[in-house]
Amino acid sequence: MHDPNTLVDLLGRSASQYGDRTALVLGDARTSYTELDEESNRVANLLISRNIQPGDKVALSCPTMPEFTTIYFGVLKAGAVVVPLNILLRPREIAYHLGDSDAVAYFAFEGTPELPIGANSAEGFARVDACRELFVISSSTTRAIPLGEDYAQAVQVHPSTPPDVEVNPDDSAVILYTSGTTGQPKGAELRHRNMVHNALLGTVQCDADAARPDTFLCVLPLFHSFGQTVLQNTAIAFAGTLVLVSRFEPKVVLDVMRRERVTVFGGVPTMYWALLGAAAEDPNIDDVAEHVRAAFSGGAALPHEIHQQFERVFGVTIMEGYGLSETSPTTASARWGEPARVGSIGVPVPDVSMKLIDDDWSDVPEGDMGEIAISGPNVMKGYYGRPEATAEAIRDGWFRTGDLARKDEDGNYYIIDRTKDMIIRGGFNVYPREIEEVMITHPAVSLVAVIGVPDDRLGEEIKAIVVPAPGATTTSEDLVAWTKEQVAAYKYPRIVEFRDTLPMTSTGKILKRELA
Repeated sequence: MHDPNTLVDLLGRSASQYGDRTALVLGDARTSYTELDEESNRVANLLISRNIQPGDKVALSCPTMPEFTTIYFGVLKAGAVVVPLNILLRPREIAYHLGDSDAVAYFAFEGTPELPIGANSAEGFARVDACRELFVISSSTTRAIPLGEDYAQAVQVHPSTPPDVEVNPDDSAVILYTSGTTGQPKGAELRHRNMVHNALLGTVQCDADAARPDTFLCVLPLFHSFGQTVLQNTAIAFAGTLVLVSRFEPKVVLDVMRRERVTVFGGVPTMYWALLGAAAEDPNIDDVAEHVRAAFSGGAALPHEIHQQFERVFGVTIMEGYGLSETSPTTASARWGEPARVGSIGVPVPDVSMKLIDDDWSDVPEGDMGEIAISGPNVMKGYYGRPEATAEAIRDGWFRTGDLARKDEDGNYYIIDRTKDMIIRGGFNVYPREIEEVMITHPAVSLVAVIGVPDDRLGEEIKAIVVPAPGATTTSEDLVAWTKEQVAAYKYPRIVEFRDTLPMTSTGKILKRELA
């Protein structure tokens, strides 16, 4: 087979050369590459039978389970564009994403009583006329209330033969939503060639080789660029086995790593912190450590102490990297086989250029702090349906990130601060403006500022500072509970403080740095 130019090619190559190899594992369930290839063909043929055209957008709300991967590649094989949605979104947020992305079909997991993804999805879907197909992935054989068309029944009647659709490297593959400082999330539109470039980085990031297959453990959400590209797509590019764990529980993860002989792990700093805690109580941790040969961390800076402890317990240096949804995501990484530079995000990955710029897009003098700008085959096409936001973010092929950094004499980059107000809570990006726009609609709130405050476990916790409306009475508990109903569970503030006024500039802009 020719060199892979699309995500479809990546799966096709692995399935044709290593069809009997295990592609996906969840608990006792195993899916071979041939099965994954054929089942994703059925998904593509289902979509084509429903008049889904190349370039159409298809949304997907699914936890870390085999159906995510099967549907993801099925949508791509139909020539359509996958729009993965965070499974924690509420109906109002789902409706926004479906409408903003122009999604015409939607696959959603039924969920659980604690997390009713299916019910939330059906409610959001009902608000968007243009989205005409809803397939619900059932978690049980019987469902009390039919929320949408049953996915398993809909897909099984279609052939497992490849659809007759041409997919090209410049076609859009995925729209990843990233919360913006403007309050409403924006969709980063990524081409197949953007995503393939990132998936093939496995050779330089962990010495991946299909002839010596790795077993990747993914407990990260697949709707997020880290889990989707660095673990799922990289595993498939190199015909590895992707072991899925739907929920992060450190002891369970260690047991799965032991049973499946996991060689590659990816996680955010809070996961490493929790794994080390569980490892300290595991008398047979050496059985896990002997197989692990690579570990990736992203989403936030990894403390020095975790680096040292992980290397002591597992014998592996954690590779820190840097990326954004807009860059597919990986842009910089530690060099494979070199000692870790703690606190550094590493150097640009092959074919990618990075530089530091000022507000006017001019390069900053050597040694000075500046905003990271990125150019290369990983940079998105643009923000879907937002030409102005795209023009602000991309100029002459360079994407400005909003992250301030400095560079040392060896070319390693160090993140210093963010120009945006973004909060990183347990690896999830939270944009205060979005939460503020929700909270300001509460009748007891006159003014609100949302900030991040340091947290030992999560890195940052979300805090809202509220000026109450005249004569209004409410409590911090009431506001927390009310906001929790409006936004995804990782976004609502856990701390609410009341004040009479907020510090402001002469133009009325809230001085968040003073609050922090």
